[in-house]
Amino acid sequence: MSFRTAAMRGMRLATAMPIRNRPAMMPAAAAARSFHSTRPVFIKVGDPLPDLEVLQENNPGNKVNLAEEASKLNKMILLGVPAAFSPACSAKHIPSFINHPKLKDYDLLAVVSVNDVFVMKAWGENLDPAGQSNVSKDYDPSTPIRFFADPTGRFTKALDLAFDGSAIFGGDRSKRYTIVVEDGKVTSLNVEPDNTGTSVSLADNVLG
Repeated sequence: MSFRTAAMRGMRLATAMPIRNRPAMMPAAAAARSFHSTRPVFIKVGDPLPDLEVLQENNPGNKVNLAEEASKLNKMILLGVPAAFSPACSAKHIPSFINHPKLKDYDLLAVVSVNDVFVMKAWGENLDPAGQSNVSKDYDPSTPIRFFADPTGRFTKALDLAFDGSAIFGGDRSKRYTIVVEDGKVTSLNVEPDNTGTSVSLADNVLG
């Protein structure tokens, strides 16, 4: 066998041999998924509230874990609002619950907004759930109302209920929603489809 024939035969054999130890190529779709971070899951009926001690009440040092609070109660209502002192929040959403006759069946009315704690404290005092202001003159003090600040938005984002409110509010804000919690678990969830409106989240639609 000539040298040239042997060389050509060797080349054919080398080409035919399987290539070993080469890493398997990842399909494009799988590769894309591997670099895609998991999106927050929209809270749903049956879920507990986020187990986070990030909400603030009255002052920055008073951190509250609302999931723990809810686990100690029979029934509570959680209202998420886009902005403290906004007209729809102050004149419609919150009062619809404060003045509702079925509020007495609940152990707590909690209000959460992506605002600083000083604004939320002032807003709570302005709404005056003790019964001095016009907006809450029929309020039953047996059901406490508490105002919680979510200054970093972590609680709201954990619910997957934040939206980009830069055009009006200057940054991310909470969608308007109403969540009913019983024995620590969500039993109903009403979120405004346009983020800020006042329809499905009002007391008459939630409490009947």
